Amino acid sequence: MQKIDFEYMDSPDILVAGVDEVGRGPLAGPVVAAAVILDPARPVSGLADSKSLSAGKREEIAREIMSRASAWTIARAEVEEIDQINILQASLLAMQRAVDALEIRPDQVLVDGNQCPDIAYPVKAIIRGDKLVPAISAASIIAKVARDREMTLLEAVYPGYGFAKHKGYPTRQHLESLDRLGACAIHRRSFGPVKNRI
Repeated sequence: MQKIDFEYMDSPDILVAGVDEVGRGPLAGPVVAAAVILDPARPVSGLADSKSLSAGKREEIAREIMSRASAWTIARAEVEEIDQINILQASLLAMQRAVDALEIRPDQVLVDGNQCPDIAYPVKAIIRGDKLVPAISAASIIAKVARDREMTLLEAVYPGYGFAKHKGYPTRQHLESLDRLGACAIHRRSFGPVKNRI
């Protein structure tokens, strides 16, 4: 399916699904995407790019999004898929899965960034969309909260790497733990810092 371009119209009569992903940069764990259709009658306060919010504020707003939105979904691409098809394609796949899982059919889909997933709806990529479009901001927040929660839980499964702290990103602590322990099952072996340590 080819991208169908259109002029984005902010209207209460148009069902807009905002889509964003988190987890392209980490060395471990899945890439997680979310799709959100906000309800104009039940606005969510405090929407912003998830990276600009504290963890506590993200959790608070995520709960509000999930209770007030008309529809929302969270989807993912696994580490094995990332290694097989590359992180960009895995990110697009996760976003496609999130949109496909929506219980309400959107009229148009707005995606953060400059590339669109392969979906059966009019879709437009918006650079800095997580700062400009409320529905994308909402998707950014719930995707980030979901992935952070998962990485925190994985700390107990794979102790010693510090996943609860750095969430898989290539911090000094993470690289030192890779040197000491080697790669575990959730590390992305196609990523240089991991591949070079296997």
